[in-house]
Formats: sequence, C-alpha cells, structure tokens
Amino acid sequence: MSSKKVLKRIRIKRRVRANAKGTAEKPRFSVFRSNKEIYAQLIDDVKGVTLASSSSVKEKKGSKLEKAASVGKSIAEVASKSGVSSVYFDRNGYLYHGRVKALADAAREAGLKF
Repeated sequence: MSSKKVLKRIRIKRRVRANAKGTAEKPRFSVFRSNKEIYAQLIDDVKGVTLASSSSVKEKKGSKLEKAASVGKSIAEVASKSGVSSVYFDRNGYLYHGRVKALADAAREAGLKF
C-alpha cells in the first residue's frame, strides 16, 4: 500500500469524524475494511463504548461482497434488538462503493436508517 493512499484515507477519516459523533440514541456505525475481511461496529462516542459489532471472520463461504452484505444484515439485526433504529454512517475514509456499499445497503434493507 502506498503511503499517499493511506494518508489520503486518514485525512478523509478525520474530516468525517469531525462531524459524526455517536450517542446512545443514535450511535456511529463504523466500518473497517481489510484486504480479507470487513468489520462493523455501533459506537457510543459520549461514553466511549462499543454497543454492537459484527465481522466476516467466521463466515467461510461466499465472495467478499456477499460476506459484507451478511455483516450489514447481522449488525442491523443486533441494532434492532438493542432498540437502535437510526445511526450515523462512518465509512472510515473508504470510498462508498464495493464492499462498503454492499454492507450499507444490506443494513438499510434490514431496517437501519442512515
């Protein structure tokens, strides 16, 4: 990975995080994407705690896009069980396409609003 690419993502991440602060009623929906896996968290920034999390680590079958969609669906189900219906979406500096978009679309279809 080139250092320019990493620095650009960090700048975008800081810009997004300056405006998106999660609370208990409307947590921040943070996405982390590695080369192999994808992770999602619901974070209350006021208390500094993670309310829920989900990842594609345990899933064996399917493409990366299918795994991302299942992570989005599972995090939305966990959020609805805990009484959260709307969130701030934090794409963490990643472009909104591919796996990040698949995760977000699946979470929206499962009932999460952002």
